[in-house]
Amino acid sequence: MAELSITNYVLLAAHLIVGFLLVFFAAKAFKRTKYLPMALLVIGFTLLVLGETVMEYAFSFAGESLQKIIEEGFEIAGFIVLIIAVKKS
Repeated sequence: MAELSITNYVLLAAHLIVGFLLVFFAAKAFKRTKYLPMALLVIGFTLLVLGETVMEYAFSFAGESLQKIIEEGFEIAGFIVLIIAVKKS
């Protein structure tokens, strides 16, 4: 993995902040409503944020192809959970 420049760090931080704000507000809405599809949205959004940011960097030691598989696996799982949430609502 190439070294991260300051721009990459800023973009990563912005991505994490915005992503987890989305998760926070969805979790807050679930806590208020106890509506199951909202809980699924929280899970799906969390998987997407983790897959796109955290997993990309957390598994950088594992080799590029394995890292990509793990990252994409999280994102695919997140999209599947979001589809289930929308179907249940």
